[in-house]
Amino acid sequence: MKFTIVFAGLLGVFLTPAFANYNININDDGNSNGSGQQSVSVNNEHNVANVDNDNGWNSWNSIWDYNSNFAATRIFHKKACVVHRINKDVVPSLQALEALVKEKKLQGKGPGGPPPKSLIYSINPHKVSDLDQFGQSISGMCRGVPTYMAEEMEGPSLFFDLGVCFNANIFSILKISFCGEIA
Repeated sequence: MKFTIVFAGLLGVFLTPAFANYNININDDGNSNGSGQQSVSVNNEHNVANVDNDNGWNSWNSIWDYNSNFAATRIFHKKACVVHRINKDVVPSLQALEALVKEKKLQGKGPGGPPPKSLIYSINPHKVSDLDQFGQSISGMCRGVPTYMAEEMEGPSLFFDLGVCFNANIFSILKISFCGEIA
């Protein structure tokens, strides 16, 4: 009986980190031409990452739901959500994101390593009517806010050249641009 209790206790100790949630915050000192304060929260149990960018009027929040394979970014000054598929060739896995973010946190200031990868999305101007198709996390974040679907674009874009893109850069890991007008 004692062996069973000890075994169950040890199993709990070793499995807890695998299911743990964690938060990592990185500040942009001075907030001059920077991204403000960013934080990443990972929920391993639900397979979801939440990225918050607190930069006054340009604040945004992004949820990457690895179970549904969708991500959404809520752009506060636009009072809208933009949903897109997760490109698994560019967007790091949840485990890789955890390692990259912890590495950036430990480095202190400045990017280290290769330049960030970039994704450019074209926003469809028609509002999404059924948020439930994107999973509970995205549905909860975007409920009550006009939501638009975006498709990944290959190569340079006229939108990008005209400057009608909203950029949601995640630390020095990933640069995401949402291009097009939303109401």
